[in-house]
Amino acid sequence: MKISFLLHNAYGIGGTITTTFNLAQALAERHEVEIVSALRHREHPNFTLDPRVSLRPLVDLRQEKEHPLHLRPARVFPAAEYRYRQYSELTDQRIGEALAATDADVVIGTRPGLNVHLALQAPEHVVRIGQEHLTLDNHSPRLRTALRRAYRRLDALTTVTEADAAAYRRKMRLPGVRVEALPNSVPDPVLPPADGAAKVVVAAGRLVPVKRYDLLIEAFAPVAAAHPDWQLRIYGKGEEHERLRELIHRLGLYDNAFLMGAAAPMEAEWVKGSIGATAANFEPFGMTIVEAMSCGLPVVSTDCPYGPGEIIEDGVDGRLVPVGDREAMSAALLELVGDEERRRRMGRTALENARRYSPGPVVEQAERLIDEVRAGRSTGRPASPEPGRIQHALVSQGFAARDAAYTVASGALRAVRRGRR
Repeated sequence: MKISFLLHNAYGIGGTITTTFNLAQALAERHEVEIVSALRHREHPNFTLDPRVSLRPLVDLRQEKEHPLHLRPARVFPAAEYRYRQYSELTDQRIGEALAATDADVVIGTRPGLNVHLALQAPEHVVRIGQEHLTLDNHSPRLRTALRRAYRRLDALTTVTEADAAAYRRKMRLPGVRVEALPNSVPDPVLPPADGAAKVVVAAGRLVPVKRYDLLIEAFAPVAAAHPDWQLRIYGKGEEHERLRELIHRLGLYDNAFLMGAAAPMEAEWVKGSIGATAANFEPFGMTIVEAMSCGLPVVSTDCPYGPGEIIEDGVDGRLVPVGDREAMSAALLELVGDEERRRRMGRTALENARRYSPGPVVEQAERLIDEVRAGRSTGRPASPEPGRIQHALVSQGFAARDAAYTVASGALRAVRRGRR
């Protein structure tokens, strides 16, 4: 089977690129796989791509940035989509031509605007699967309207959490379209896991306001005061760098908190720490949480919508604290910093629990989804997951979606658990 991924820009840096590369490389074990990059701005990708996966750009901005068609606004790519200004009549044309000529059995879109292209322009014989790496609540009403119209022509839509899949089923009402959670995968580490001895808290991601690194730095101040031999290392780059640097100096943490810059891959940095941390207000999935856990680190995280609560089991393989609660974040960090035995024990459990996000299980789920959608097409019936199957799987694997206020899925999980007591 040939599987093609339609990606915004394979030559950039970001979570969608990382997880697309991960899934494509894992699928390449048994299938012919290609990545079609709508845009290209440099010679080589930032991330190393398995040679078994072919990479094909459609618009090379190094030569075509001033192309007459690229100076005209896009007509297919939805105007309400975040990346709209990067698309044009030229991208409309090239994406349309690529889809019309594809010899792939399955094409997977990786962001809303590209899913619209896929839904509207892919040939009838192609299985069309859209991926959502953000959340439905993150989309404006205008974009939701555009997606509701186009997504009806998809065969399947995947989200990265069960909570968001439930939101799509409930709010978008896409008859005949299978909506299923398919988590991001993280490659199995090649380095020995952390042993919990290093006196280092590690965080990683884009330095942008929603990630709340300011709150993490402030929460770390009491930790540094009580344990001056501990460090906070923050990896990443972004618009908040200077503000965070000034905050570190204002709090007198220049000997304990460090902005380390970007690092790819992060594995070698995770294993130098003993605790992972994230203070985000919003996290569609939580790729860095899984990365840290797979390297043997318990993670202290805000229990924000949607990912952390489905990844971390509070008190077992990490800690979940209320969003924006600096004191709770500080207390959770102090708890693990001050108890080496608990830190080591939770780290070992985190390592074990992170295996559900290894390429093997995620690829098996992706292949099952593709096979069932193709089978449904051949019989003329939409393929739907068995009732409760996803929720049951989440419970059995130890997922903990606890906030019924923002997700129907978590309420279902609670009901299942209560029924088993």
